Amino acid sequence: MTDATAPVQSVNPEPEDDDEGTPPRLEITGRNLLVLGGFIAASIAALYYLLPQIAGLEDTWHRIEDGSPYWMFLALVFTAGMFGGYVMMFRGVFVRAPGGERIGWRESYQITLAGLAASRIFAAGGAGGLVLTAWALRRAGMRKRLVADTTLSFLILTYVPYVVALIVCGYGLRLGLLKGEAPFGLTVVPATLALITLVAALSIALVPTDLQRRVGVGWAQRGGRLAKFTQKAANLPASASAGMRDAIAHLRSRDPALLGAILFWGCQILVLWAAFRAFGDSPPWAVLVQAFFVGMLGNLLPMPGGVGGVEGGMIASFVAFGVDGGLAVVAVLVYRAFTFWLPLVPGVIAYFQLRRTVERWALSYTK
Repeated sequence: MTDATAPVQSVNPEPEDDDEGTPPRLEITGRNLLVLGGFIAASIAALYYLLPQIAGLEDTWHRIEDGSPYWMFLALVFTAGMFGGYVMMFRGVFVRAPGGERIGWRESYQITLAGLAASRIFAAGGAGGLVLTAWALRRAGMRKRLVADTTLSFLILTYVPYVVALIVCGYGLRLGLLKGEAPFGLTVVPATLALITLVAALSIALVPTDLQRRVGVGWAQRGGRLAKFTQKAANLPASASAGMRDAIAHLRSRDPALLGAILFWGCQILVLWAAFRAFGDSPPWAVLVQAFFVGMLGNLLPMPGGVGGVEGGMIASFVAFGVDGGLAVVAVLVYRAFTFWLPLVPGVIAYFQLRRTVERWALSYTK
């Protein structure tokens, strides 16, 4: 979405509408669910039984059984808050954009939860969820270019707390401003990479959002495949610039819904904190936050939802910060049970509810 403060006179041409009635390659069938069930069973066996034995922590499962019910319930409450923040963030970015008026709270819940399930089932790093979300927004009546721009804006705003936390906690721990151990590889290195990423992302806003049109004017007389390729290549930085400008405009507006991003990440950290408290003492807050975000980089691994990568990354990070290995294994596994495994069932249900909602939207268009 282009903002009134953006110094451009026009945007790139609107792509042709080629959406179909069903989300591409994201059809949940009985076979999908059967494969997912097998994957879940294998993952639970590997993570909750095999991993502790490899780590020499054979009593981990029994330790989980001895967890405090009070802290477990609190972790469940924080899990609900995490998804509440995500829905709030979704509405703040997408629903207030032109064309999102017909998406109410119920539809927002369906899209976000279904997107969650798709990211778990179909792709790593949330790609499946992004595809399904874009499809639902298009079926709700939003323009394709607007969906692309607002999706980038949504991702940027969602990960701003992530990047800022890595910078603050990383340098804060290393400089002794925050309490906790400070291994160089888990403080300065990720903090520096996060700072570079932040600067590079902000610099993208300097790219004209109508770059494709400008390139097209320069190459129009030359014609040929090279001209077409150059125009298409210019579309990516132009869209990224529009998304960044839209994200900055949202931040400047101080929209309360944008607190959803902080609530989303904050509640996840609180779930992990409650998991630690259920079985012992929690590490210092700066260590908890830094190890959490460093471990979340496991989502980039090519496996559904980063399963195995996130758990291994977080456990290794906590151990490197001096946290007891047995306590770290138990806390991380419980955290993932609440934030990853538990929401899968309502996510799949939300997917089928969303399909019916989309069908209702399609019928309203024909009337």
